[in-house]
Amino acid sequence: MKKTLLATAAAALVLTGSATASFAASETFVLDPNHTNVVWHANHFGFSTPSGKFADVSGKIMLDEAAPQDASVEVLVKTGSIVTGIEKFNEHLMSKDFFNVAEFPEAKFVSKSVEMTGDKTAKINGELTMLGQTHPLTLDATLNQIGEHPFSKKKTVGFSATGTIKRSEYGMNYAIPGVSDDVPLTIEVEASVE
Repeated sequence: MKKTLLATAAAALVLTGSATASFAASETFVLDPNHTNVVWHANHFGFSTPSGKFADVSGKIMLDEAAPQDASVEVLVKTGSIVTGIEKFNEHLMSKDFFNVAEFPEAKFVSKSVEMTGDKTAKINGELTMLGQTHPLTLDATLNQIGEHPFSKKKTVGFSATGTIKRSEYGMNYAIPGVSDDVPLTIEVEASVE
């Protein structure tokens, strides 16, 4: 009941620019797996809202600072990397009741368009593929910072993003409605030019 893929938001990443001129000026930022989190939250019968994250997230962002609306994102999530801090819970989430990792080991988010909503905010409209199903997903993203990373000295971009998936759309129906169908995502991304 989570995905992520998500996304990115923040993107997390690969690409296409729209106009040839802006594409030529765009840069490819590669996701930093050590500083990227795709976290999900699911209400449990109204008593609590457990959360977990995926430890293996990769991807790229194509970004032209002068034309951020032409940015594109592609993110790949290894669903078997789910982490909750409780081994039995991890195992259940990887089973056929939820992510069915044996049959569907990956989830993927690919952006289709970017709508700027402010100087540093945007809606990233894309598609999430999970459990063999593909459905639209919109991420509300905020640019945190772009510039030289103090340690790596590489040009780096950071985003925060949120979104919500409806897990029943992907055939993940276990325990609905006791366990929420709508699953909010919180995404933090750092990506650097290689």
